[in-house]
Amino acid sequence: MSEKKKGFSLAIIGCVFWGLSGNVAQDLFEQAHIGPMWLVGVRLLGAGLLLVTWSHLTLPVAKVKALKTRAYLPRLVCFALLGMIPSQLTYFLAIKHGNASSATILQFLGPLFIIIYLALKQLQWPRRVDIISIVVALVGTTLLVTNGNLNQLALEPLGLFWGIMAGVSQASYTLLPSKLLASFDAKLVVGWAMIIGGLCFIPTLITTKVAALSWLNLAEIGFIIVFGTMLSYLFYLKSTSYIAPATTGMLSAFEPLTASLVGLGLGTVHFTLIGILGACLVLSTAFLQSLASK
Repeated sequence: MSEKKKGFSLAIIGCVFWGLSGNVAQDLFEQAHIGPMWLVGVRLLGAGLLLVTWSHLTLPVAKVKALKTRAYLPRLVCFALLGMIPSQLTYFLAIKHGNASSATILQFLGPLFIIIYLALKQLQWPRRVDIISIVVALVGTTLLVTNGNLNQLALEPLGLFWGIMAGVSQASYTLLPSKLLASFDAKLVVGWAMIIGGLCFIPTLITTKVAALSWLNLAEIGFIIVFGTMLSYLFYLKSTSYIAPATTGMLSAFEPLTASLVGLGLGTVHFTLIGILGACLVLSTAFLQSLASK
């Protein structure tokens, strides 16, 4: 297999795992009546421990210790509290109050909020392609959540709210760790951020009474931690070693595509042609930004 094909395969498999984890989480919310906060806590602690263990086994000891010094620890904590926790929690709340498909699609509004933030920070108008991306994203979101009927929402208001907040959180998750990722291995940074974030959910994990979980439920939780978090992240990250990051970004559209196809197959989500058009417009913003980055 050529390096290009290997990169494509890794990126697609990683995104498919991410998409499937959303469907699995939706099933846990509906069938096992597990709360989003409980599942986020378990996911962060479980995946964080796996990533940190992986880092300790593969990275130099000095590099691992350096992340926890005064120079970097405040940034790490900031990323965990303002980036990691919001991105995980808003995504699962969007699934809980909407569905996995709409949550993953609305999460693609992240680049829109990054554009707005950078424009305000730099006090200059966005580029032409950025303005086009904003318009396309807004039109697509409107079509997606109304199915073309402006007098009625196709999503519950809370599902729409948390979906948009998932996009905002995706932007903060992308922007906050930039300096840390320039100095340290990504899986080390993300792993420790997950553990720090997961510790904040300890009170919820201790006090929440979870109904008896079946073997299927436990397998679903394990899938979210191992495949939907650790392996999906590692595969996606590794793909950038073989293909350009812009290409990897475009292939991330396989995440909402997977969630949507599985949702349609299970009958948990229904799209009209207008809704499908809206979803395609939202996803196209990632392609516009990737092409512009070239």
